[in-house]
Amino acid sequence: MNATHPFATRVNAQLPDWLVKELHTYNTPLPTAEARVRLTHTLAARNYKEGNGGPFAALVVAPATGELVSIGVNVVLSSGLSSVHAEVMALSLAQTRLGTWDLGSAGGRELELVVNWRPCTMCYGALIWSGVKHLLIAGDGPECEALTGFDEGPMPADWRAALEARGIRVSSGVLRDEAIAVFAEYGRSGATVYNARGTGSHRRD
Repeated sequence: MNATHPFATRVNAQLPDWLVKELHTYNTPLPTAEARVRLTHTLAARNYKEGNGGPFAALVVAPATGELVSIGVNVVLSSGLSSVHAEVMALSLAQTRLGTWDLGSAGGRELELVVNWRPCTMCYGALIWSGVKHLLIAGDGPECEALTGFDEGPMPADWRAALEARGIRVSSGVLRDEAIAVFAEYGRSGATVYNARGTGSHRRD
């Protein structure tokens, strides 16, 4: 007999319909770092315009072959869940597809997380837990927060070294200017900046 109670018992986060309809078009290898990062820029630039969340996208890729394992975009606004950033979506969807919580044991392949900027503090932790062996990002630095208004959280000064110590290589600076251009466009758009603690706002520079 089920007791009546007011508690939620499940959460639901999914890719937006526009992306699901287009997934078949991405079922081709991405053999270069530039091709992988460029796809994150394309998805990030569209994502906020569709109203799903911020200008962020992530991929899980098998870099040896360029196989695209999963795609994630930020769906905080469309899901109502603060934790479903692009990296969390991409990692979770890869784990679901491959049937394992440990992406480091996925058929002997080394998998890579590709993001259009350095992960926030939450996604940094998710990356460490995921089992991926490589982080590929367009860039890091203050530009993301300065241009978008998001609070990415306190990152340790030695975040790269901490990843390397855990067997996760870091590559940065791929199409960096393109990432900054997407953030600048977002900042000018008046889109919702959904920082917590009652600081969510519509940014208008």
